[in-house]
Amino acid sequence: MSPPEQVVLLDDDGRPVGVADKATVHGPTTPLHLAFSCYGFDPAGRLLVTRRARGKRTFPGVLTNTCCGHPAPGEPLEEAVQRRLDDELGLAVTGLRLVLPDFGYRASAGGIEENERCPVFVGTVVGEPRPRPDEVDSYEWWTWDRFLAAADDATSELSPWARLQAPLLDAELRVA
Repeated sequence: MSPPEQVVLLDDDGRPVGVADKATVHGPTTPLHLAFSCYGFDPAGRLLVTRRARGKRTFPGVLTNTCCGHPAPGEPLEEAVQRRLDDELGLAVTGLRLVLPDFGYRASAGGIEENERCPVFVGTVVGEPRPRPDEVDSYEWWTWDRFLAAADDATSELSPWARLQAPLLDAELRVA
């Protein structure tokens, strides 16, 4: 049996101040902790959009970016992104780069709060997704414009963090 997954707790300036079991962190009032988001594109430039598994404790069933997760204590963010892409979707990534190093957000739904410093990565995913059903309910390949339109549409099912990340990421991608 593997030990419980831990997350890195942060102070208001984003400095590590401890660790906690992931299962105990997300609740009605969640301490600030380190996470990440990844946007995986195919070689044609389409974005892999996933629907979170309906059994997930936080934001079940919402559409979101390719992959999200938490680095283990001491784990470099890039390695955590690669680990979660493989774990959740059976994918590798090339050209991984950090584009929004200081992104953070708070969001609540169903009595669960997210409070994360959440650096955002982009990369090219390799292969066809093989999602784990306990992590990912379904996936689709979207054009970037379709994703931006969903982020701007208050009635879409897109996650709150993806809505906030989309315009910031768009500005960064247009510069690169």
